[in-house]
Amino acid sequence: MKAIRNFTIWLLFISFTAIQPFEGLAQERRRGGAAPARNRPARTPQKAPARTRPAQTARPAQTARPTRQQTRPANRPQNNTVNRNNINRNNSGNRVNNSGNRVNNSRRNVNINVDNSRDINVHNNRNTVVRRNNINTYRRPPYAYGGRRYYSYHPYYYHPYRPYAWGPVWHPWGFFIATLATTAIIVSINNAKYHYDQGVWYQQANNGYTVVQAPVGATITTVPSGAQPVVVNNVTNYYYGGAYYEKDGSKYTVVSPPAGAVVQNLPAGGEEVKVGDQTYVKVGETYYQPVNLDGKSQYEVVQVEDGAQ
Repeated sequence: MKAIRNFTIWLLFISFTAIQPFEGLAQERRRGGAAPARNRPARTPQKAPARTRPAQTARPAQTARPTRQQTRPANRPQNNTVNRNNINRNNSGNRVNNSGNRVNNSRRNVNINVDNSRDINVHNNRNTVVRRNNINTYRRPPYAYGGRRYYSYHPYYYHPYRPYAWGPVWHPWGFFIATLATTAIIVSINNAKYHYDQGVWYQQANNGYTVVQAPVGATITTVPSGAQPVVVNNVTNYYYGGAYYEKDGSKYTVVSPPAGAVVQNLPAGGEEVKVGDQTYVKVGETYYQPVNLDGKSQYEVVQVEDGAQ
């Protein structure tokens, strides 16, 4: 019996010990308190495994785009910029001289505007001052305007001025050429040296030759082929390339334009000048009146006199 009683007491003790924590928890809940924390082992936070990006494949290096110059064929000529030097062009010029001369193409087709940097003094009126005619021989009254009188043999007949070229070896005033043909000759007059070749007169300039007006008084043995005979007061002149030649014994001498001479063509370098109601072509200091003879458009050298109207 004693053993049974002792066992019963032990069971009661164990039951009381087991129930007491639950009673304390219930009491805490009734009072609104927090339940005592259970002594549980703290959890160690585990880091999420780091995401690894797949390795990117390296892009192939881009090939540098070839420049325009690299893509240009080696044998392709490049365009060159031509310096025009503010020169006036005329379609009557020629790029290459048929006589074999080498021409500076950057200076072709120029008129009387001469490059002054070549140390050459060209006077535009050297052979363009008209030789005065006997005024009593004119059967027509002069055209008076602005205090001047303009004498001519033939009536005024306007037609447009169109410069003319006398073949491939002829060049207008101011034209530059690098070398001369072997047929060129040297003519000296008034302490100046000229070079003459097939109706064209040159003076030496830096690194070449410049075309100039035919110097009055210079003589040659033959006139150029294709020279036009011009008769004024029973005197025959020969006209070629804007220059007049008069026979003097066995030679031909350059003379100024004779008033009243009628020619078929005028060289490059002239300009139309309005005088009152009439339009003349002025070449250097010479006035040419447009006329019509035998159904052909031609030009007459005008004699200009100063005086009252």
